[in-house]
Amino acid sequence: MEFKDYYETLGVARDATPEEIKRAYRKLARKFHPDVSKEKNAEAQFKQVSEAYEALNDPEKRAAYDRLGANYRAGQEFRPPPGWDGAQAGGADFGAGGDHSDFFESLFRGMGGGARAGGRSGSFDMHGQDQHARIQISIEDSYQGATRTLQLRMPSADAGGGMRTQDKTIEFVVPKGIRAGQHIRLAGQGSPGIGQGSPGDLYLDVEFLPHRLYRVQGHDVYMDLPVAPWEVALGAEVEAPTPTGAVELTIPAGSAAGRKLRLKGRGLPGKVPGDFYFVLQLTQPPGDTPAAKAAYAAMAEAFTGFKPRAHLGGQA
Repeated sequence: MEFKDYYETLGVARDATPEEIKRAYRKLARKFHPDVSKEKNAEAQFKQVSEAYEALNDPEKRAAYDRLGANYRAGQEFRPPPGWDGAQAGGADFGAGGDHSDFFESLFRGMGGGARAGGRSGSFDMHGQDQHARIQISIEDSYQGATRTLQLRMPSADAGGGMRTQDKTIEFVVPKGIRAGQHIRLAGQGSPGIGQGSPGDLYLDVEFLPHRLYRVQGHDVYMDLPVAPWEVALGAEVEAPTPTGAVELTIPAGSAAGRKLRLKGRGLPGKVPGDFYFVLQLTQPPGDTPAAKAAYAAMAEAFTGFKPRAHLGGQA
């Protein structure tokens, strides 16, 4: 069935007060009442407006609607979560007159039916909706673990049972070895439950902040390491940074640009830790001084038999 945005139907914001909802309903009811309206499809419009008002005017219905409808837009495919109908045994009868849409009945078939149901009311308990938030952490946070805070606008129930949003500061722990695409579960920090239902959970979906030195693939970490021509040709011992501290790295003689040098087990920590890779990037010194130009001339003389474009086919 299609989701109905009752707030959109009445033309009010999701945090509208009961008075604002009532004023909007009265204005639209006068506009579309079949006895006086000359609007096209006035009767159908009047039923939609009345249904929206019935859902939002009752604090318990509004809380239930807000709880389930936060992630939907009008016209989207919608199904109540498993167990919703089962919680409403013995509920009100909406009759066979067709005054309510299937969407309305699927949500409120066990709660009070308002004026059409003779004023009967019921209640039920339901676990709160889980929420998701995207967070960005540094690569160092994954290596070391960390405690961070996050400020979110989260739904909460007010004294009248309606749903409102409020700023909430949450402290959470970043576990060692967490990777991009995984999440951190904060139990009980999601949307409040309905009735005596327990609150849902908050899932923090993890992304890594861009890093000026490192990049992550799975649980392996890569770094482009600048090297001089003589270091790859002759071999060298160089100091290079990693997220856990500097290391002494041996560059084998005869290495080429793009060669990967692996530090086993120095990637993201975990039950099976990842590896750390240095990717050699050849850095050419500038020929901007007489001495540098003389050195390049001597190199050209020494490598007269070297043909850098021979693989292109007949090119010198």
